[in-house]
Amino acid sequence: MTLAHPAYGRLRQVTDTAAVLLADNPGRMTLDGTNTWVLRAPGSEDCVVIDPGPKESGHLDAVAATGNVALVLVTHRHRDHTAGLKRFHRKTGAPIRAHSGDFLHGDTDPLVDGEVIDAAGVSITVLSTPGHTADSLSFVLDDAVLTGDTILGRGTTVLDPQDGSLGDYLTSLDRLEEAGAGKMVLPGHGAEVPDTAEVVRFYRTHRLERLAQVKAALDELGEDAKPMQVVKHVYADVDKKLWPAARMSVKTQLAYLRQN
Repeated sequence: MTLAHPAYGRLRQVTDTAAVLLADNPGRMTLDGTNTWVLRAPGSEDCVVIDPGPKESGHLDAVAATGNVALVLVTHRHRDHTAGLKRFHRKTGAPIRAHSGDFLHGDTDPLVDGEVIDAAGVSITVLSTPGHTADSLSFVLDDAVLTGDTILGRGTTVLDPQDGSLGDYLTSLDRLEEAGAGKMVLPGHGAEVPDTAEVVRFYRTHRLERLAQVKAALDELGEDAKPMQVVKHVYADVDKKLWPAARMSVKTQLAYLRQN
């Protein structure tokens, strides 16, 4: 029987070279949970793990049991993707690479935009896609793009006001549209989506519509309006439980408008 999302604790094959193990950490920010991706060519005993996920032994054990982990790659710094890194490195000995030196384990170097990694029979191109966070990366395969939290399986992405940037995010969407035409989205949360470029166009339209709404709110509320004032104005029809997440994105939208 073919598994469907969500399939907690079970390795679900999605493409010829990509399978996913879903962490059991559902929430407003994580949707059904964090996706840990396992990449390998058919017949390869080695694998590449993308985002081992939270610090939960059962999940990390299940990921480690999928094969000989030759390499671990990290999409971005958020703890639901990285909290288990040290434990996973101790468990497998696999080198861990990321954009930030804070997450490197083993004798490794930070990942570089445009770098091509050949491991477990799979060719992986590193694509810098900041915006959700400053260190966000995507990984381009022959038939799919692993997008971390830059593109999700459903809904839209929250931009982290700590180091996220709407300007960077819009540029990253342009890069993903070009790199992902005809390729599946393998997201950090949610189910896979058939065409990266199609999703990018939806995301861009949505983001620009929200930006226009924020600008209109400032025209009515005043240029010095606080983020939550704008949220109440723009997201009045949205469940109030989602307002804290909306506030994060509004802060980055206000920063964008005030800089441009």
